[in-house]
Amino acid sequence: MKIDFGAFLNSLPIMGWGMLGIFIVAVTIILIMMALNKFTSK
Repeated sequence: MKIDFGAFLNSLPIMGWGMLGIFIVAVTIILIMMALNKFTSK
């Protein structure tokens, strides 16, 4: 099994955008949950 290092380096920006997207979605969900908790708590 041979690893193509050039292809790995070319895929890093794509993986970075994917991880950024996951992070943004997670933070958005957390902020929405915090807002709902604040506005609906007694």
